[in-house]
Amino acid sequence: MSDTEKDDHKKLGRELGLFHIDEMVGKGLPMLLPKGAAIRRELERFIVDEEIKRGYQHVYTPDIARLELYKKSGHYPHYQDSMYAPIVIDDEEFMLRPMTCPHHFQLYLSKPHSYRELPIRIAEVAKLYRYEQSGELMGLQRVRSFCLSDAHIICVSEEQAVEEIGEALNLIEYANGCLGLKMGKDYRYRLSLGDRDNAEKYYKDEGWEKAEDLLRELMKKREVAFEEAKDEAAFYGPKIDIQMKNVNGKEDTAFTVQYDLCMPKRFNLTYIGEDGKEHGAFVVHRSSIGAIERIMAFLIEKYAGAFPLWLSPVQVRVLPIGEGHFKYARDVFEKLKAENIRVELDDSNESLGKKIRNAKIEKVPYMLVIGDQEVSDNRVTLESREAGKFDQLEVEELISKLKQEIKDKK
Repeated sequence: MSDTEKDDHKKLGRELGLFHIDEMVGKGLPMLLPKGAAIRRELERFIVDEEIKRGYQHVYTPDIARLELYKKSGHYPHYQDSMYAPIVIDDEEFMLRPMTCPHHFQLYLSKPHSYRELPIRIAEVAKLYRYEQSGELMGLQRVRSFCLSDAHIICVSEEQAVEEIGEALNLIEYANGCLGLKMGKDYRYRLSLGDRDNAEKYYKDEGWEKAEDLLRELMKKREVAFEEAKDEAAFYGPKIDIQMKNVNGKEDTAFTVQYDLCMPKRFNLTYIGEDGKEHGAFVVHRSSIGAIERIMAFLIEKYAGAFPLWLSPVQVRVLPIGEGHFKYARDVFEKLKAENIRVELDDSNESLGKKIRNAKIEKVPYMLVIGDQEVSDNRVTLESREAGKFDQLEVEELISKLKQEIKDKK
């Protein structure tokens, strides 16, 4: 078996019990098992907490909306091929949402806003639904239902919008660093441009060229490598895409930051300026860690399932050598569990060697061996997935070490 086949996230996801795709449920509709759900929770908590620190206001909006909302935004018909068929309820047509921007814009419109409030950053980890053709579906990477770390930033000016795009890229680069992803190695930048001759695909607006120039200049000022790609923009404006490849060499957009020429006009997004008059707002769309399912697929393959401690579904496994060590082992297990460390207790009748092999096959970062000496000394012997055996530690010392490593996201 080649390394490519061995590290494929579909194979590893099955072997490590991370997710399951069931024909009865439907193609492209993965279900996360408890271990996969643990990874997703960590990713969601991480990005929501980080975004709140950076001034984002997190909201929850419905998974469906009236078809009229998507006609107003222009997603219907521009995006119609990627949307599910309308659902008729009480003589009205509703759609499963493919994106959150119309919902967020309606939230913004729920009350007037002053220039002093802007930028307003509306964020959500949102469940979205998009139709992917059967031949394009692939594990967690190409799906029909996914959660997106989405946000829409309402700005007072073009200059503020460009500044917010830069801040969004700062957030993306920070998040990538925490995930262990390196620019140039694990991801690259692409400036995705429109096509002025394709009025059917792109919103017609005289601002396209200026918007593309603004993004181009921003990327040059950041002094990072990027390539330009014509005809890859969103229908409403140019964008900066963060591109990643899977183990098979197929490239996808993982995260994106977009400049919107269309929605502020369609939704009449305004604010009251310093002069007391109404002014048109500017809008930035961005996704910080992209679709949770897709970034999970990339991370499974990058780490070949051996995640860093903070992301590992099981962080520690407690391994008593014999039955006489079970009571102390359970006490240790309960102490770690009380500290929100994801821990398992292997109290099977297998030999210690087999227990350690099983833990390593399942990519558990740390094993705690407990025998006569450990019970006598009220300690544990720590063994690492990568570094081998450490000295004996007191349980409190162990907890402190693990919590620091989790916090540091090493």
